[in-house]
Amino acid sequence: MSFPAAGSSGIRVRFAPSPTGMFHVGGARSALFNWALAKRQGGIFVLRIEDTDAARNKPEWTQGILDALAALGMHGDDPTFEGPYYQSDNAGQHGEAGLKLLAAGKAYYCDCTRDDVVARTGSQHLGYDGHCRDRGLDYQPGRALRFRTPDEGETAVVDLIRGNPTFPNSAMEDFVIARGDGSPVFLIANVVDDMDERITHVIRGEEHLPNAPKQQLLWEALGATPPTWAHLPVIVNEKRQKLSKRRDKVALEDYLADGILPDAMVNYLMLLGWAPGNDEEILPFDELVSRFDIADVNSASAFFDIKKLMSFNGEYIRALPVDVFEADVLAWLAGPGRVEDEETGLAPVPWADADFDAAAFHEVAPLLQTRVAAFKEVPANIDFLFLDQPVDDQASWVKAMKEPAAELLADVRQAFAVVGAEGQQEWDADTLKQIVLEVGERYGLKLGKSQAPVRVATTGRTIGLPLFESLVVLGRDKTLARIDRALTKFDI
Repeated sequence: MSFPAAGSSGIRVRFAPSPTGMFHVGGARSALFNWALAKRQGGIFVLRIEDTDAARNKPEWTQGILDALAALGMHGDDPTFEGPYYQSDNAGQHGEAGLKLLAAGKAYYCDCTRDDVVARTGSQHLGYDGHCRDRGLDYQPGRALRFRTPDEGETAVVDLIRGNPTFPNSAMEDFVIARGDGSPVFLIANVVDDMDERITHVIRGEEHLPNAPKQQLLWEALGATPPTWAHLPVIVNEKRQKLSKRRDKVALEDYLADGILPDAMVNYLMLLGWAPGNDEEILPFDELVSRFDIADVNSASAFFDIKKLMSFNGEYIRALPVDVFEADVLAWLAGPGRVEDEETGLAPVPWADADFDAAAFHEVAPLLQTRVAAFKEVPANIDFLFLDQPVDDQASWVKAMKEPAAELLADVRQAFAVVGAEGQQEWDADTLKQIVLEVGERYGLKLGKSQAPVRVATTGRTIGLPLFESLVVLGRDKTLARIDRALTKFDI
């Protein structure tokens, strides 16, 4: 397989995910750091799909990787981007590399089982004991191919984040590079692909650090210069536990489906372990790239703070032109907004298509843009406009409808009934606000307290869009009808 020439700097980095599940945010962070280095240094970003685990690979996972990267801005239309290549296409070279090491005396066949090793060493915890090193076994099905690690010295790994960690060669067992069926394992396949693709820098998660000295030995044994390494800090949750798909929300697709904007996600992920300086955080990607230096990445674990991500996203939402915001929300409501969020329990779009009023949505879109931190919050803010009756949220009712809520609502209803009638005041936000303010004062309540019963009666919730502007869009007749409905719940 031949590959295009390197970028102007000669730097070639790669991102090599396996298509065995949803796209992890940790993988997205690794991809972005590789992408940023390539763009900063005038290099090339190589995408390689490591698809040799046939039992777990699925075409939809591969497509998910491509779609997720494209959403974050990494795709073949950019001259920095190269690929995707597929590891399975390079299987022949993987096998040839193993045979080359065997011929050079740097690898040997082994027929030991784990039980054999335990019987010889008396321990379940010791590694392979080198029993087959000098037995001169030929290949037979079931015999693994092991790399012969040096007995003395140490392997120093040049790591731009962690300095130059060294690993005693004596502490490394003779590790397997091909299974008993002849198929290569990750360690050698990864090295051969990196060599063929002329990768100069390997930037990946710190969980791969223990593999680095083994892979470096393989590079050297195959007659090539090892890459420069950079092992990124682990990403943890609020309990300082490594993010896990079993307990944490980790799929990039899920966050995008929630209405996290790709630009906001890119910005946030770039700050997981690195900072652009000057106490600045919310910056466009081009500016982040111009400041990025892989050597400035912190080796300490990085906290995936969902609240901070939501705050970032809110800033990005508010920076959108309102017509773009409106179009993006409409697209979300027609797609991801119809899928229930099992993580948060938020319901999908609760109204029928026929009940959606595009003109009403257009009126509240500027208000909505100032309130939501992600598109998944949209339905709860606007559903009162498109449902026959507002949602019955008992917690909101209990909180807002304390004495003298019934009397206040009755007075507000009476005053509202006159507004908008012929020859009377217009049904506008200022008029409605003034009425609620004056009624509230009669009961010794400030506006914040006096408008709460009105909000719950008309929208169903204690929080939402600015109330009086919302009532203008809801309209006089629906507003009065909903206050009447609320009054029937009181024993008066």
